[in-house]
Amino acid sequence: MSQVFARKAIDEAGLVAIARALAQTAPPGMVVYLHGELGAGKTTFARAWLGAAGVDGRIKSPTYSLIESYPLGTTAAHHLDLYRLADPGELEWLGLADLVDGRSFMLVEWPERGGDAVPPADLHVCLDHAGEARDLRIVPASAAGATWVEAANLP
Repeated sequence: MSQVFARKAIDEAGLVAIARALAQTAPPGMVVYLHGELGAGKTTFARAWLGAAGVDGRIKSPTYSLIESYPLGTTAAHHLDLYRLADPGELEWLGLADLVDGRSFMLVEWPERGGDAVPPADLHVCLDHAGEARDLRIVPASAAGATWVEAANLP
């Protein structure tokens, strides 16, 4: 696999540019785990990614619904925020298994709360507070994820 992509002290515009570059080059079916403390920029990254992928209209945070799905032509993007998940078994009731089809994209905030119910990641996007900015690491977790990061020519 390719090396980790990292940027120190990135501002919001830089974070958005990286999310957009990934969205515009994403192969079908990619799963992205978004890691970071509260307020680290996970939702900002997801909204930028979804907008660049072609989602029209308001992009809602799935904080209370846990899952927001958006049609993208012949496929879809699913944004999950598992922060409020009490037990990974709840994902079965929400129909997560029905969303995993090999074509749809999945952006998962707080993936560790979903346990084995969440499909494995192709990329880990890790955000850490760095004063007013953020430190960013993108770690490929699959061969497809490594190829994707290389193809994205990230800024």
